[in-house]
Amino acid sequence: MTELLIRDGVAEVDAQSCADIYAPFVDSTAVTFETEIPDSVDFARRINEAQRSHAWLVAEQDGEVVGYAYGVAFRSRPAYRFSTEVSIYLRQGYEGQGLGTRLYGELLERLTGLGYRMAVAGMVVPNPACEGLHRALGFEPVGVFRRVGWKQGEWRDVAWVQRPLGDDTSPPL
Repeated sequence: MTELLIRDGVAEVDAQSCADIYAPFVDSTAVTFETEIPDSVDFARRINEAQRSHAWLVAEQDGEVVGYAYGVAFRSRPAYRFSTEVSIYLRQGYEGQGLGTRLYGELLERLTGLGYRMAVAGMVVPNPACEGLHRALGFEPVGVFRRVGWKQGEWRDVAWVQRPLGDDTSPPL
């Protein structure tokens, strides 16, 4: 395996690659609740939005984007402003190589540096790879929303996990 480069996502450069990585998850799995595959224009907008206040990182190997991870606002009410919802997607065939751990780990460090204090993630269950990644990075289960999504001909549950960012428990500035 060649060296992995983790860098900030750039909408004009990475939108199509991220869209290509995401498309099979929309089309062939229940991992995401989107039912229409977003195009590169939509991904460029998503990257730019995330970069404004959070982060969008890509993992590149041999010049090819092989994964991306991002943080966005958890909820819109002001009291939630120090929490962030995080997500990660890897190109098919790149699972199980430690790539997700490195990419997500870097994202969590970046979000901590930006002042976020809690990361949350939702995942369709069962999803052993995603559940294992979150567990390995210190996320703890906080609940399951039962039958909240209909995809691929059946109701789907979403498990929620969270993880503190940083050690600071003092009131935010």
